[in-house]
This record gives sequence, structure tokens and C-alpha cells, in this order.
Amino acid sequence: MHLTSRLLARGDEVIGIDNLNDYYDVNLKLARLARLTPHPAFRFLQLDVADTAGLLEAFASSKPDRVVHLAAQAGVRYSIDNPQAYIQSNLVGFGNILEGCRNQAVSHLVYASSSSVYGGNTRMPLSEHDNVDHPLALYAATKKSNELMAHAYSNLFELPTTGLRFFTVYGPWGRPDMALFKFTRAILAGEPIDLYNHGNMIRDFTFVDDIVEGVIRVLDRPAEPNKDFDSSSPDPATSFAPYRVLNIGNQQPVALMDYVNALEQALGKTALKNYMPMQMGDVPATSSDTRELAALTGFAPQTTVQQGVARFVDWYLNYYQNNKMTEVAL
Repeated sequence: MHLTSRLLARGDEVIGIDNLNDYYDVNLKLARLARLTPHPAFRFLQLDVADTAGLLEAFASSKPDRVVHLAAQAGVRYSIDNPQAYIQSNLVGFGNILEGCRNQAVSHLVYASSSSVYGGNTRMPLSEHDNVDHPLALYAATKKSNELMAHAYSNLFELPTTGLRFFTVYGPWGRPDMALFKFTRAILAGEPIDLYNHGNMIRDFTFVDDIVEGVIRVLDRPAEPNKDFDSSSPDPATSFAPYRVLNIGNQQPVALMDYVNALEQALGKTALKNYMPMQMGDVPATSSDTRELAALTGFAPQTTVQQGVARFVDWYLNYYQNNKMTEVAL
């Protein structure tokens, strides 16, 4: 939604595709959509990317010049109990996206990868030039698979592709299954918040507006072959094909307890804390190396956690007050 708003504002025509499934509150998805549908340059198709015939028909009828693929079954923990949802959406669906781009000679495909691909890597900050062959959950494995699939299409069909490894995106209109949403709801209700790894977590929290700025700048710079690529010592971040992967993160990792403190200050209320062990498939820390993004686009995310959390809280209170929705709806 945030990205589409920016693209429409600069004069682009946009076709949005979503299946509007019930993984989380459909009303929130519809409210996002309602902010876009009045625009004459926006068209919405309710469609599942795993619907091969439907998606390829959408490509054929719209003939897009560029594609930004942000649709996926998200969430690390959900993938442990519902692997088929990830296989269909993230693997079959992404394969359909690639086929649509190939058939219509799309000039640039930008797609969401994830910082989760770094898996068992412990050297910080995490760099695109590092090996990422040790995913800790199926979600991460599907995102790594997307990068491999994209490379194959870049090589075979000269399709320019850029994979963006997002680092813990947060902000207004975000997903209710993310920590900030759940923490805010619980604190306002006087309920305890669960802090995994006994609160000893570090994340490179990245505000959604910074993500969108990075996506747009990358979108306007189609991937090109790396003329200096050395096949005897291959760089995972680039290729002899028009392919690349980039980190988008705040490059300022924040301790989870500092994140909670920023939320407590924004709400004017102290959280009740429930300290928990580490969850299966999770990692204790993430930290992004975004020098490649800055070199390519001249942009580096700069929104602080204090600023971003305050903006989320303002939206949250306003949205649920205006829509007269109870917390149970989440």
C-alpha cells in the first residue's frame, strides 16, 4: 500500500494483485485497499499468485513494464505448522511471477527477499557477499529459493532481477502478527508481552517509509551484469547475468528492550513483561550492511526507532478509534 501510494503520486499506473486471504485481519487489508482504489491510475485484481492461469492472464492483459513482487506467505513461525502455504505462495507463486515477467519482457523485476536467508550466519553486520546456505526455517528457505530462481531466469532470459533482503519492517498499516502490533495491543489491554530469548534479542528495525524509498530507487535502476564477475570466486551478491541482491535495513541494530522502551514512551504506559526462551527457527540478532544499497542509490534508511514507533502508535490509536474495532478483531 505504501509503495503503491508513492508510485501513483509520481504518475505511474499501477495494477495491484492480492488474494486477500485471512492469514490476518481481512478488514485491515480492505482498509488499505480503500486508500488506493479511488485513484484513476490504480486497478486491483483479487488473485492468488499461485493461480498460474489467472496470473499469466493478468500479465498478458496488462503488459507491465516493471514488476514489484511483495506478495508472499510471511512469518517464520507459521511456516513450521503450515509448510504447504509457503510452498504454494512463495515457490509456485514466485515461479508464476517469473514466467509472467519472461513472457512480457518485463524490464525489471524487484522482489522481496528477507534477512532471514542469513540463517545461521553470526558475523555482523550481515552482508550480501556472505554465503547464505544455512536457513533455519522453511520461510527462509523459500526466500533463498526465490533468489536462486531469479538468477536462473536472469541467466536464461536476460530478465533483470533485484532481490531485496528486508530487515524487520515496521510502521503504520503493518501486519498484526508482528511484534510491534502485538506489543501495542497487549500493553493497552494491560496484558503481558512475550519477550523471547529472555528479551536478549537484537533487530535491525527498518521503518516502512525507508523501505519504500529504497524499493523505488532500486526499481528505477534495473540490474545489470557485473562485468568484473569472477566465476572462479563467485560473489553471491552479483552475477554475470543481470541479477543482484541487496540489503535494506536501518544499519542501526536495536536491542529488543530499547524497542519496547520506545513503545512504552509513545503509549505513556509500562509493559508487563513475560520472559520466554528462544523460539524455534529464530535468531538472536540481525544487523544489515547496506553499503551496496547506498552505493547504487545514494540512499540509506535513517528513521530512528523512537520516530518510527511514535508514528506507528499515532496511526494505531487513530485507526482503531475511527473504525470502532475492538482488539479482539486482531
